[in-house]
Amino acid sequence: MILPGATLGVLGGGQLGRMFALRARVMGYRVVVLEPDPRSPAGQVSDQQIVAAYDDPAALDQLADQCAAITTEFENVPAAVLERLASRLPVSPAAAAVAIAQDRMAEKGFLASAGFLTAPFARVPRAADLNEALKAIGVPALLKTSRLGYDGKGQALIGAPEDAAEAFRHLGGVPCVLERKLDLEREISVVLARGRDGAAAAFPPAENVHRHGILHTSTVPARVAPGTREQAMALAVEVAAALQYVGVLAVEMFLADGGKLYVNELAPRPHNSGHYTLDACSVDQFEQQVRSMTGLPLGEPELLSACCMVNILGDSWAHGTPRWDRALALPGVRLHLYGKAEPRAGRKMGHLTCLAGTPDEALILATTAHAALSAA
Repeated sequence: MILPGATLGVLGGGQLGRMFALRARVMGYRVVVLEPDPRSPAGQVSDQQIVAAYDDPAALDQLADQCAAITTEFENVPAAVLERLASRLPVSPAAAAVAIAQDRMAEKGFLASAGFLTAPFARVPRAADLNEALKAIGVPALLKTSRLGYDGKGQALIGAPEDAAEAFRHLGGVPCVLERKLDLEREISVVLARGRDGAAAAFPPAENVHRHGILHTSTVPARVAPGTREQAMALAVEVAAALQYVGVLAVEMFLADGGKLYVNELAPRPHNSGHYTLDACSVDQFEQQVRSMTGLPLGEPELLSACCMVNILGDSWAHGTPRWDRALALPGVRLHLYGKAEPRAGRKMGHLTCLAGTPDEALILATTAHAALSAA
């Protein structure tokens, strides 16, 4: 075990790294961040920031020299970087798991080969492969870039076969995956932690609503049948075991076709839809990240209150500084800001967690509090 007093490293300086650093420091660890942006949210609250590219050899050696273990806060750190660091000290998640999650083709292939239900899909490495893919999948379908897609970016809806070629060009002509568009009943996600000993602990599923491809609200517990909640948690644990995963993992799922659970995507890190755990659970996703990477026993997640997390985007600054006072005047509302200096449309600047007696009441409170931010 790596005990408090040791130094932990994190690759990435965004808000997930920030929340990890805050939790690790509360637990008595020092934190070093490797991030090229000198004003990063995580760097602001860490003991040290190494300002360098993620693949800078000297910076990686410096990070390894100072740390007892290393984790990541986003999935696009090159797998080769994780392999290099892992030759010197514990790194979680492992490069092999991250490499699968970085590439939709690899991710879909892994899930299918391991027996997990996914939306029907076909690989489209080149434009010439579009017709065969469309024959296999049909329309409507979603064309998604194999790499670097997030928050609705890197994907296009194909409503008719003749739309496909233009969509492929619009996405840059890079390798893609064509996926059948399901008739969704709910979008849910399960965040879990898994230790080096194989022990796993899953948080209750969140019910997610997106706007323009960006997560807007996560309501907990998800408003699905209790059996479906249990099934989703068990499914997420099975996915993590199949990956031989160590760390915090988010498993995004679709509920469709009369209650079937389809695995959509994997995020090898804490997740936006797991931010509710900071205020509504007996242990949060960032503490679990610390515990799993250091070999400490995992906490046993318990939901203490129904809640709804609502994202605060840069759009909330369109008419001036948001009215924090009006949102915080509502009982049960908690504010988290990420330390980003420049609000931009679509940029995640923070979130509100809204605690209430039931999921429906929490969602209403979150909607009211979010609207209050922009109130005149």
